[in-house]
Amino acid sequence: MTEVLRAEDVRVVRDGRPILQEVSLTVRAGEHWALLGANGAGKSTLLGLLGARVHPTGGTVEVLGRRLGRVDLRELRAEVGHVDPRHPLGAPLRVRDVVLTGLTNSVAPLPRWRPSPEQLRQADRLIATLGLAGLADARWPTLSQGQRGRTLIARALMPQPRLLLLDEPATGLDLPGREQLIDALGELRREHPALATVLVTHHLEELPPGTTHALLLREGRVLARGPASHVLTGDQVGKCFDLPLVLERHDGRWTVRLRGRDRGRA
Repeated sequence: MTEVLRAEDVRVVRDGRPILQEVSLTVRAGEHWALLGANGAGKSTLLGLLGARVHPTGGTVEVLGRRLGRVDLRELRAEVGHVDPRHPLGAPLRVRDVVLTGLTNSVAPLPRWRPSPEQLRQADRLIATLGLAGLADARWPTLSQGQRGRTLIARALMPQPRLLLLDEPATGLDLPGREQLIDALGELRREHPALATVLVTHHLEELPPGTTHALLLREGRVLARGPASHVLTGDQVGKCFDLPLVLERHDGRWTVRLRGRDRGRA
């Protein structure tokens, strides 16, 4: 399978403090990775490297076959979909217009730019895939947090990237919003089988059923990585969060709870 991402022995140091240490990861087309760890574990920093937003202090990162340090980061970022629910968009744009700004990488339509008929059709297809077909003309301030999150995913997919990075996309969502987001991600993966995704979270309940691989980070180091069924176990996730945990999986979804004291002694 085609490699989309490769990080080898990556280190990131800020103000003399190590943020990431000896992190390696390979993501291939069609794989869907989860990056999990406690707050401060280095998840968002690693996602920034994978999205060509920052350079590593040491080690190598290749995104879409191009090594950071040897390529214009701005050009490379245009080929990677990056979804951050804290996006600064605040203008009263319609959903369709927000999605179309993914082609210009701007927070508002450019004055002289006009989308082609095919680009308009593509935007409407993505809006429908993300479960927003009835809201294409709704304005941004009227959307719920969940609807905004799905709109931003559609926006990130407009340039047809091979890689989609999601930084805690369920942040601030209520239960219905979270479930609608997870359902939309499942539909997206079915319609775009070659797309690779990397999703950052510290809540296993937020992982879509189609998650294929996982990486656990603890204090900037890789604790475990590989197929999700091998990595997401009570013992390994418990070590990651320093808690005695029990993990269960039903219909592709994970649940987690603290292990009872009596059971823990057994």
